[in-house]
Amino acid sequence: MCFTSLMGFCCKFLPGLNLFIINHDVIDDLCSDANKCFRDNSCGSNAYCPNPIESYTCTCHTRYTKQNTTSRTCIDIDECEDGAMPNERVCGINGTCGNTNKSFRFECPTGFTNYGNERTPCSDTNECSRDNICGSNAYCNNTIGSYTCTCHSGYTKQNATSTCIDIDECEDGAKANEGVCGINGTCRNTNGSFWCECPTGFTNYGNERTPCLELKCDQFEGPVAASTQLYGGLAEILSQMKRSCLALARPDQYGNKTTGPTVLLNSLFDLTADVLSSNHTGDSVAAVSSLLSAVEDSIKLIGPQLTEDQTSLNTSQTETTITVWKKTTPPSGPVHLTNTDASLETYWSTAIGSGTYPGFALAALVSYKNLETMLNHSFEQITLPEKNDRKPSYQLFSKVVSALVSNPDTQHLDKPVILTLRHLKELNESAEVSYTCAYWKAVGGGLQGKEEEGGAWSTRGCTQVSSNASHTVCSCTHLSSFAVLMALYPVNHTFGLMLLTKLCLVVSLLCLVLCILTFMFCRSIKGTRNTINLHLCICLFLADLVFLAGISKTQPQVGCRLVAGLLHLFFLGAFSWMLLEGVHLYRMLVLVFNTTIRPRYLYTVGYGTPLVIVIISVISRPTGYGTDQYCWLTTEQGLIWSFFGPVCVVIGLNVVFFSITIWKLAQKFSSINVDLTHLHKIRTFTVGAIAQLCVLGLMWLSGVFLFKEGDLAAAYIFTILNGLQGALIFLLNCLLSKQVREEYAKLLSRVRPQTSKIRYSKPQASRSGPTTSESNL
Repeated sequence: MCFTSLMGFCCKFLPGLNLFIINHDVIDDLCSDANKCFRDNSCGSNAYCPNPIESYTCTCHTRYTKQNTTSRTCIDIDECEDGAMPNERVCGINGTCGNTNKSFRFECPTGFTNYGNERTPCSDTNECSRDNICGSNAYCNNTIGSYTCTCHSGYTKQNATSTCIDIDECEDGAKANEGVCGINGTCRNTNGSFWCECPTGFTNYGNERTPCLELKCDQFEGPVAASTQLYGGLAEILSQMKRSCLALARPDQYGNKTTGPTVLLNSLFDLTADVLSSNHTGDSVAAVSSLLSAVEDSIKLIGPQLTEDQTSLNTSQTETTITVWKKTTPPSGPVHLTNTDASLETYWSTAIGSGTYPGFALAALVSYKNLETMLNHSFEQITLPEKNDRKPSYQLFSKVVSALVSNPDTQHLDKPVILTLRHLKELNESAEVSYTCAYWKAVGGGLQGKEEEGGAWSTRGCTQVSSNASHTVCSCTHLSSFAVLMALYPVNHTFGLMLLTKLCLVVSLLCLVLCILTFMFCRSIKGTRNTINLHLCICLFLADLVFLAGISKTQPQVGCRLVAGLLHLFFLGAFSWMLLEGVHLYRMLVLVFNTTIRPRYLYTVGYGTPLVIVIISVISRPTGYGTDQYCWLTTEQGLIWSFFGPVCVVIGLNVVFFSITIWKLAQKFSSINVDLTHLHKIRTFTVGAIAQLCVLGLMWLSGVFLFKEGDLAAAYIFTILNGLQGALIFLLNCLLSKQVREEYAKLLSRVRPQTSKIRYSKPQASRSGPTTSESNL
């Protein structure tokens, strides 16, 4: 479109396009954009105009915005209302935002800062970084926007804003009646702390901030310390513990020269190992009870002095675990101790008890590796129910374990302790076997009294929680020394076995009676060998007679022990005479001349040796004679070897003698000029002696297993051989002996004429009567 003006003309083509005019001339009819951004303040002072073709827009400066899309003016952005983070204001959760033209600034409250950068969010001020803000008696705890001051131990605040000052514990004791040092201690206050001064006879085990406890050093005296000959190394243990106790209780007299607790503990168990390994206790019940008490009292003395929280010690005879708590506040929660043979589960509250917290608590578990052999008796207080009218016998089936805590009163615990004990060997419960939990109940004065302490096993307060082949779990309401008892219910012998036993013994007794009469009255066989066989038969006869009459008569106990003692004596006597027979055969073949052994030597060895062995056994193990099932030697404590030991010696020596005899016989028979009659006689004697040795030896070889529960095969073998020995002696020494048979023939020949005279006397008298009358006539 073309138009004219005062200054010239131009062509107008489109709205917003003007002809470019220079010097009022038209240049090539060219039109150019009319820049409206040249107009005054078209977009305002808060925006700029990029002037696009045919139109224009206004773009806001930073920190400005348009109110709407059609508006061309820009207004300031209020960052305090339109923060980029919708969940947290631009100044942070603790800052205050202040808006300004084109910007904003943060105002931080007390306890927060943006370190001089007003557009940085507020963060917490760490007041604890300032020097000594809480004073020297407290430590600072920084919090969000603030801080707190916590007083050191032994200090307190008078009010919420004051500094920490010293607590006078001697005035502000938790228990006004006793004070922090106990009723016998004297409290001494210091800056930030205190210490307890203990009088003579009291101690706090080196922990000066705990109550003073009385030390009873007299507990390490008594019959044990006074009788070193009876109790051996126990006196040394107690003497050492008493010296340590007195050093704690009377430091003014002993110069506070106490042995270190670790050294003292090692010494205790080294001495205990010496006592047990050298058998200084002599298997005495009193000595073993005293040893258990001494070890427990010693641990209670040494434990509070230990510096480690847990101590373990393993020796040849014991395995010990001790845990100790030595803090100002009492412990809480469970306690678990374990070693190879046992474990203990209890609570710290059980270790502390119901009294005042003494500043420490301890629990200990001691396992004795070989004590079960010394205490495998004294089951009088165990009364388990019978099964099918069968009373059980008992034996220890785990290691003996002592459990103890620092609590002086452990006879009636509020919470039971749990003990898991490992069996000596794996064996499941059955109809013949059951397990029960028992503890060693000390009887008598013990270490504190004047009477000798004994003891016995008891089940009071202990119950079995569970049991398998390898372990038994026990729950007990008191503490002591514990073990698992195995109750053995005997297998009732069948009627056939009992009948066979009686028949075999009767046959053996009859044969032995015939042998005794033969050896006593048969003059043709008089001599040393006859004497030996006579007394061998007497010993076997008496042994079989006592066996038949009293082997199962376990009540009364005194009678049962007498039966066991007689069986011990007579069976040993039989083997002694068998040894003499072997010696005699050896002398007959080797010496040839002067082979007779004087009777006094025979009686000394044949009866004297068994009598001495039995007397020594009775003195050393009087309770080992008689068991709950049989009147015989107990298989515990090694007493059975007072029989099997000599038997093995006799068998071994006779084997040597018979071997030499057979060898010499072989040499003699190979010679040219020999007395064959004499050699045949010796050979016969040797064969008979060997047969007797085999029967008697095999009988007692099966006898090893006879008194074990349920071994019926051994019972049948023992019964049959026991009956054969009498018959065998009668066969070998009487029926197969030509001289004896001749004596029997003479005896029968004397009896037959008498029988014939009685039979024919009446007819002959009737015939002679008339003749006489006739002659008289």
